[in-house]
Amino acid sequence: MFIKGFTYGFDGRKGMYRTAEAQESMERLAALGGDWTALAFTVLQDSFSSTLIRPDFRYTVTDKDITKAVEKLHSLGLKVCMKPMVNCADGVWRANISFPESEIGDKDYWKEWFDSYSAFLCHYAEIAEDTGCEMFCVGCEMLGTEQRVEQWRETIRKVREIYHGPLVYNTNHGKEFGVKWWDAVDYIGTSAYFGVGKVPGDSEENMYREWLKQSENLARLSEENGGKQVIFMEIGCRSAKGCAMMPYDFSHKEFPYDEDEQANFYNSCMRAMWDKKWFAGFFWWDWYTKLPQRSPELGFSVVGKKAEQTVKEWYAKEHF
Repeated sequence: MFIKGFTYGFDGRKGMYRTAEAQESMERLAALGGDWTALAFTVLQDSFSSTLIRPDFRYTVTDKDITKAVEKLHSLGLKVCMKPMVNCADGVWRANISFPESEIGDKDYWKEWFDSYSAFLCHYAEIAEDTGCEMFCVGCEMLGTEQRVEQWRETIRKVREIYHGPLVYNTNHGKEFGVKWWDAVDYIGTSAYFGVGKVPGDSEENMYREWLKQSENLARLSEENGGKQVIFMEIGCRSAKGCAMMPYDFSHKEFPYDEDEQANFYNSCMRAMWDKKWFAGFFWWDWYTKLPQRSPELGFSVVGKKAEQTVKEWYAKEHF
């Protein structure tokens, strides 16, 4: 398999997927010439140490929102990887979800959390099955939980009882070798925010050489896991100078606009990864639920920027 994809909808809130603006955004996404979308949306737990995951009925996208978005994306010829994500309402990154290793009194925090997380996943797995989604993502950057090997295996087993398509898990860049249960899913996923820029405004050639180093490492990961393919479940870079050095960054608003650096990041990665047999493709981050309204836009969007044309050119190419 090879995915020419983009992530859509992460910034969506209740009702947004069904607006005219969202329909326009999905249509422009399809015009890139890709063939996949990761439909990403979040449900909250109160804090990094809460054991209950639950929708906020004021904001959380509804089941109907999700169903309508999948229908629209399918109508545009795009396959869909459903990607339900957990975020913490206290602002702590989901990678830091954590609990005591042992029971305190009669309370097993890890069991309570996995019970809630499994129910959360299975709810959306049922929607993915019913809407014909072509892939399902069982987690994103859940670094603090990844060592709970047997609980992850049991969670994935429950999902497979409901959803019968391929499964992927999305770890974070640099943490790929720490997951000891890749055999339980069909694809290895990572958020590939590797800092391939070494100076602000770095050249495409320098970034390309850095991508080749990452490619060698990820090829070894695939080999150690029986040739299982790797997907860049998230990858992207803001259009701001210096962001290729830390492509995961979204907080520095003082950086100057630089769509050349963003385009160099995209093109260098495509060049390095396109023809690798162990590699299963890209879900670039991030295509907004509604098209950007500000110009210049210093975020991850490629709309109206050089990187949009870069994606179109690469996605028009044949893959072996």
